[in-house]
Amino acid sequence: MITASLAGLEADAERRFGGLRRLYGQAGYQRLRALRVAVVGVGGVGSWAAEALARCGVQSLTLIDLDHIAESNINRQVQALGSTVGAAKVQALRERIADIHPQCEVHAVEAFVEPGLWPGLLPTPVDAVIDACDHAAAKHLLAAWALNPLTNPRVPLVLSGAAGGKRLGHRVEVADLSEVTHDPLLANLRQRLRREGLVPRKGKAGLNCVFSREEVKRPLAMAEVAGGEVDAAGTGAVVCATDAATDAATDAATDAATDGTTDGSLNCHGYGSSVVVTAAFGLAAAAAVLEHATK
Repeated sequence: MITASLAGLEADAERRFGGLRRLYGQAGYQRLRALRVAVVGVGGVGSWAAEALARCGVQSLTLIDLDHIAESNINRQVQALGSTVGAAKVQALRERIADIHPQCEVHAVEAFVEPGLWPGLLPTPVDAVIDACDHAAAKHLLAAWALNPLTNPRVPLVLSGAAGGKRLGHRVEVADLSEVTHDPLLANLRQRLRREGLVPRKGKAGLNCVFSREEVKRPLAMAEVAGGEVDAAGTGAVVCATDAATDAATDAATDAATDGTTDGSLNCHGYGSSVVVTAAFGLAAAAAVLEHATK
């Protein structure tokens, strides 16, 4: 009976995930199926990254987030439904993944990444980490950990930039932190890491980032209060004043935009948000992890 049960599980896994073998080859497929990934923040970006990895048949997922689902999350978070409002985000996502990939070991960690807690929050070793949080302090903590060979045993980290205030999913790309533009959140992180000597002022930083070069748009109501300028396309949105600085070619311009007085956050609470962008960020982050694991 046990043998028959195992055979049934293997057959089910082949039906669900066999298409990946034809895409990545046998060796790549086996590495993918053995992959263990932690996703920090399972909101509009992280929830889609986690589901994508589950649909690719990974061995285990560690989901880290302390928030609960609100009705305002329904426009962009994969586990946010009318029936799940009020539930812990990680728990609702774990239940959803169980229906997609029953053999996936899912660890739901209801916590925020804070100093003294990372990487102790991880209940099991992982092969990659996706940062999908919009808090600058947590993002810096993860980046500093990833760059320190004494604390990180070569576990790759994929950092997500700010998806709030953007509308064009096809503008999303993946590049080294040194090449990121139009993202005050990542510009702030880059400047801080340079000041601390963790990344060079010139050359690669060694951190993979998901971001969009689309200009950040503020809600019209915010723009009217701030005296902003409506964009030329007449969309009713406003070009964020920090974009010119974050897109500048010099470190001086970047430093001026992110002088350390603010966290550079562009989360979806204050800015408009769309699933066509947040999901694109999440899928790009998952793809970056898969490419690293299977190349």
